[in-house]
Amino acid sequence: MDVTGCLGCDLLAGRRELPGGVLYETAAWVVNHVVGPMNLGTLIVGPREHVVAIAELEDTAAAELGPLLRDTARVVETLCRPEQTYVCMWSHGPDARKHLHIAVQPVTAEVRARYGGLRSERLQARMLADGDEPDIADVERFCERARELFRAIADGSVEDRS
Repeated sequence: MDVTGCLGCDLLAGRRELPGGVLYETAAWVVNHVVGPMNLGTLIVGPREHVVAIAELEDTAAAELGPLLRDTARVVETLCRPEQTYVCMWSHGPDARKHLHIAVQPVTAEVRARYGGLRSERLQARMLADGDEPDIADVERFCERARELFRAIADGSVEDRS
């Protein structure tokens, strides 16, 4: 199902620009850089279909999710060298569930310093409230490096570098 007006569906259908493009995909999932006010290197793992809850995942999507989250975290860890990598599922809109998406977010000392040392959900809430988005050119450069690393992981030529 494709829902017009849903950010996830609109990005995948090309109705809205996706800086950096699709970085990696499986039968059920797509990985791209976050669109919106999160830090550079935050990747989104989202279902191809308009799914709003983990409980709704088909068997293929459920089976692919664990390995894909691991590989996405490996890409983030390798490219960003964070203090911690957050993995958070979000699908709650203002008045209803929305397209499920899982943020894989690198949190570096620089990111924490920029937001007064905040961590976890308080850090993410501040980022969203402040509205600062990474520069599109930086996102494009990051995505090219991430795309290459995903290819290397898929080819089996990269070990875990975290």
